[in-house]
Amino acid sequence: MGRSPGQLMWIRFKRDRTGVISALIVLAFFAVALLAPLISKLYGKDAYTRYGQTIPGLLNDNGYPVKPNGGISSEYWFGLEPDLGRDVFMQLVYGIRTSLSLAIAITLLSVITAIVIGVAGGYIGGRTDYLLGRLTDLMMSFPNQLFFIAFTPVITALFVDPRDEMPTWMRACVLIYVMWLLGWMTLARLLRGQTLSLREREFVEAAKVAGTPPSRIIRKELLPNLVTPILVQSTYMLPNNVTAIAGLSFLGVGMLEPTPDWGRMFATGADVYQSDITYMFFPGGAMVIFILAFNLLGDSVRDAFDPKSGR
Repeated sequence: MGRSPGQLMWIRFKRDRTGVISALIVLAFFAVALLAPLISKLYGKDAYTRYGQTIPGLLNDNGYPVKPNGGISSEYWFGLEPDLGRDVFMQLVYGIRTSLSLAIAITLLSVITAIVIGVAGGYIGGRTDYLLGRLTDLMMSFPNQLFFIAFTPVITALFVDPRDEMPTWMRACVLIYVMWLLGWMTLARLLRGQTLSLREREFVEAAKVAGTPPSRIIRKELLPNLVTPILVQSTYMLPNNVTAIAGLSFLGVGMLEPTPDWGRMFATGADVYQSDITYMFFPGGAMVIFILAFNLLGDSVRDAFDPKSGR
């Protein structure tokens, strides 16, 4: 009995040691994000308490940890944050939770939008394809990073009085909205091209002749054949979103205090690296490992679906 394409893909993926290791690392990051409250309970500390300011002898007069290597000890595994004295380990754990939660939401919305616009334009064609294509071109004309930085404060000002503090949930929604708005176009163009090719195939023509409704043709004939580009591009899109979120927080237009966030940790590390280089090591190391693992996973998934693609 022959194996299905999914079974063949899984067999090829399991043989790729790099892909398997990368998948385990990625799953570990997701597990840490999901279990952050439990980790905090077992560890006995949280990401918000200023231990260095409430417990004497942890920080010196300049606000830096008294103990070497950023205050690393059996009590504070990754040391203490300079000045505020918060636990770096818990800041990192909840920072992972913040970054992944936002990146997953942005990626899901972007993928859904790309599927709707790319597949609809490619399959329907004609005026619909022209209008959706021009919309995609228009959105791609915006310089993403510059637009993120410029547009986020504008959206914020529309909903919140400048004299008031924006709630954390609303700031998160603004970030998701802005990054989703400019995050779907590349995948949409890819799916449109794939759909244009698939709609001329025999199985799609046979479905049309049989009187199958277009919506069913898209669901049953086209989408199953678009799983590969969707999945592969998603594995590249998510770490890119994590990096973009960190960059916005670093520049002060992303998540702000006291929300734990990788980008905010980078901003703090950039201020204190001359006196406490250890602090920068943890968010920097975590981000490098996560981005590298996710990119390698994307390569492995692509090769498992299409062995002829090569590395």
